[in-house]
Amino acid sequence: MNTQRLPTVYQARIDALLHAGGRRLLGLVGAPGAGKSTLANALAQQWPAQIQVVPMDGFHLANATLTQLGRRQRKGAPDTFDAHGFVALLKRLRAQTADEVVYAPNFERTLEEPVAGAIAIQAATPLVVVEGNYLLLGEHPWNQVQALLDEVWFVDISQETRVSRLVQRHQQFGRSAQAATDWVRDTDEPNARRIEAEKSKADVLFRWDAA
Repeated sequence: MNTQRLPTVYQARIDALLHAGGRRLLGLVGAPGAGKSTLANALAQQWPAQIQVVPMDGFHLANATLTQLGRRQRKGAPDTFDAHGFVALLKRLRAQTADEVVYAPNFERTLEEPVAGAIAIQAATPLVVVEGNYLLLGEHPWNQVQALLDEVWFVDISQETRVSRLVQRHQQFGRSAQAATDWVRDTDEPNARRIEAEKSKADVLFRWDAA
């Protein structure tokens, strides 16, 4: 987990969101392996009492469902998520009442499965950080997401570093070196190209080496 502090320019943006009043939603988007979860965790560590992280990956369809649909080998593509459910959660988070706790799903990498109701979002939490691949995608219903977010940051990183991270991640969770390389080439990279094509829609281009 990355514990480094954000560059000053981004800290100022977080402070502005936190002091805007009411509930704010910040989206972190980027290609697979870009470091969205690392950034989200760093934000939550720096502002632990004010930020709750909600990953889009909690809306992965279950592996059994993907197998039934014939999409298991494309896991991670836009149509392998419950996109309508994700949009519905964002709407609930925007309209959360003072006496309501909203429960969101998480994704357990050791199981490669979503876990329902794993994240409790309290009404008093001023900033919810939503991280995922398809926050800027133009296809329905993904095209509803950006309007439900106050800002979207695109996590930018070199392709070489990103791909290397992905291969290592897949090996860490059980794939052989060859299977990991093949999955990145055949599944992750086609998705990455779709995600990067939407980069210009982001409000902020995030890089750890920014001044």
